[in-house]
Amino acid sequence: MEKFGAEILVDALINEGVEVMFGYPGGVVLPIFDVLYDSPIKFILTRHEQGAAHAAEGFARATGKVGVCLATSGPGATNLVTGLADAHMDSVPIVAITGQVPTGLIGGDAFQEADAVGITRSITKHNYLIKDIRDIPRVVKEAFYIAGTGRPGPVLIDVPKDVSTARAKPEKVDRVELRGYRPVLEGNKKQIRRAAEAILQSNRPVIYGGGGIIISGGSAELRRLSESHKIPVTLTLMGLGGFPGTHPYFMGMLGMHGTWAANRAIKDCDLLIAIGARFDDRVTGKLDEFAPHAKIIHIDIDPSSIAKNVPVDLPIVGDVKTVLGQLLKELEGLSQPNPKPREKWLAEISGWEKEHPLRYEKSKKLIKPQYVIEKIYELTKGDAVITTEVGQNQMWTAQYYKFDRPRTLITSGGLGTMGFGFPAAIGAQLGKSDSLVVDIAGDGSIQMNIQELATAVQYRIPVKIAILNNRYLGMVRQWQELFYNKRYSNTCIKCQPNFKKLAEAYGAKGYTVTDPAEVVPVLKEAFGNDQPCLMDFQVDPEENVLPIIPPGKGVYDTILAPPPKRKKKSSR
Repeated sequence: MEKFGAEILVDALINEGVEVMFGYPGGVVLPIFDVLYDSPIKFILTRHEQGAAHAAEGFARATGKVGVCLATSGPGATNLVTGLADAHMDSVPIVAITGQVPTGLIGGDAFQEADAVGITRSITKHNYLIKDIRDIPRVVKEAFYIAGTGRPGPVLIDVPKDVSTARAKPEKVDRVELRGYRPVLEGNKKQIRRAAEAILQSNRPVIYGGGGIIISGGSAELRRLSESHKIPVTLTLMGLGGFPGTHPYFMGMLGMHGTWAANRAIKDCDLLIAIGARFDDRVTGKLDEFAPHAKIIHIDIDPSSIAKNVPVDLPIVGDVKTVLGQLLKELEGLSQPNPKPREKWLAEISGWEKEHPLRYEKSKKLIKPQYVIEKIYELTKGDAVITTEVGQNQMWTAQYYKFDRPRTLITSGGLGTMGFGFPAAIGAQLGKSDSLVVDIAGDGSIQMNIQELATAVQYRIPVKIAILNNRYLGMVRQWQELFYNKRYSNTCIKCQPNFKKLAEAYGAKGYTVTDPAEVVPVLKEAFGNDQPCLMDFQVDPEENVLPIIPPGKGVYDTILAPPPKRKKKSSR
């Protein structure tokens, strides 16, 4: 029986298990939306296509499934670009479907035409322009396979209007065969043995884990490796939750805003076991001071990521969960080392933790942003899905909320996208309907996609937004304070909405909080509410994220405490 291309497309999505989609309609995708009208797929109408892409990311990262978004041609497609770039940097599996002008008009500057394939080529794992209706089932099957396997990432499918309105008898596609694309899961056995021997011979090993641990589902194997061989662990921002944040072997996040203990341990270790991480600049800082005395093992499923930024001694290409399983088995077959050197190493790290713990100056008059996050953690007991925007709010969350389980932190790492957190929270909430989902935001970044309050209210998505409102673009202001002689160029947000009234205007619950004593009661009330809630915590405007390693510097250049405030000269 013949079907329209739009019907074949939606059937293919249903066959892939798609239950939720995010997006925005437009002229050339009307045939697809007409079919969606009667389909079992729940379509969430976001108020901007960027919001749709981030919501698909949030859904994917909370569930481990492939997220899906849909937009029209031209501006609809280009509005997805930031979300696609974000997903590409952070290895998030999403399939984005865009409409395109009829094939006969492509290249003729037709109304709302944009070269979606050309624009997104460098920020997607793969993309397609479908020119033949018979290709739809195969392309959809391939797109989901590519997005969700190997190192995950976004895939774009561009569908011209005449393809979606054409008719054909669909052919069933049961499997995918892609020449040249066969992700390697198992690590090389010789390299595994060499890695096991290096672990047993080392006295001061450190595990440096990234988002690949969570993507692969390798958290249990990582914990077994750490505990059975007494190896301390530090994680990147994207890796938080991949190893319990309350574990005695966890040193906290490393890098620019990492803990002193984690960064010192990297500096002094003799073996660095990098797992599912890419050695980005915010982690390494000054390259010649990053793990200068260590032999480096690097495990990653993406061969192009290995030794891309830092030379390594033992590269192992493979799926993190699989490779760690192989490594644990290999270690079991080898003799155990004398535990004394490791005890000495762990004690040294414990001393660094006591010497320079994460801390901030408490206040009874000003709301400290760190205090808000500590209270969110205490009230949720870590049993929540936390999304963040980008900036100070993000770093304070990484420092003061203890993530014990995978997929409980959803944040924009590589691209650092302001406006990510709130739509991502909407997607995460739809993926984890029984979980409390909280977006920890800044007053600058929340306004990037605040229109999605309408989405949350319309679909009764009970996300909670905690704005750490310091009336600045806080992280940029902090850099201007520390590195630009306090020349605050365009970082003070002088005109700001009343967030409480704005929330109420959309139909959500709003709160304004100015007193530290009000923080806990407001959080309790919002968390017990079954509707979207926005909490405006008006925090200390000059609080900085510390510690910080200045860009291009090493661990001994770390700024651990704020400089003493200068006394104002009395005016005569």
